[in-house]
Amino acid sequence: MQTEIVRTEDGSHTLRATEIDECYHSTHGAVQESMHIFIRAGLLAFPQQASGGTNVLETGFGTGLNAYLALCEAEKSKRPIRYTSLELYPLAADEAMRLNYPEMLRADRHWFEKIHDSPWGADEVITPYFTLCKVQADFTQYELQGWYDVIFFDAFSPEKQPELWTEDGFRKIYAHSVPGAVLTTYCAKGSVRRALQSAGFVVERLPGPPGKREILRGKKGS
Repeated sequence: MQTEIVRTEDGSHTLRATEIDECYHSTHGAVQESMHIFIRAGLLAFPQQASGGTNVLETGFGTGLNAYLALCEAEKSKRPIRYTSLELYPLAADEAMRLNYPEMLRADRHWFEKIHDSPWGADEVITPYFTLCKVQADFTQYELQGWYDVIFFDAFSPEKQPELWTEDGFRKIYAHSVPGAVLTTYCAKGSVRRALQSAGFVVERLPGPPGKREILRGKKGS
């Protein structure tokens, strides 16, 4: 997929997929959007377990920003995270290295490099608190394995990839979620909310980041 770098309003980069004319993040601010939706409303909304570990599933690895932010949070809170991310069209590592996330976050660039240099289809220990498994796969065809505490649903929009935002897809995630699991997404469309609810999630609307009125968060009942 052909891309070009776009500087968003908070100074952080995103990419625009030229074939479908859609950006990977909000042009109002890539970092602030991902922090708001996936870290604060998602990861931090799931209580750290006594056993310590949190299993995260992401649909749409993209630029690796969500994974990088989760890694930074794992290091900050000493909260072990096993992070599984599905991506059908991976970026080339050298393309990702042009993005300015380490500078924006004042975080270790080596971590960002390791996230993108790590092999696909295998567990890679990035730090003692963060293990990454990147899977090159079509979410609609991939059979999930294991159990997940937090889900970052970050596919391209329903207008561009409607096949990913279905009740069947959310049912698949629900079946592999632990009681109390949290799913967050930037998309607040009524059709997506209803699909999540039909799949079994209890859904709430939350205030969105700058430039977006609302986001959705689903929880699996205990």
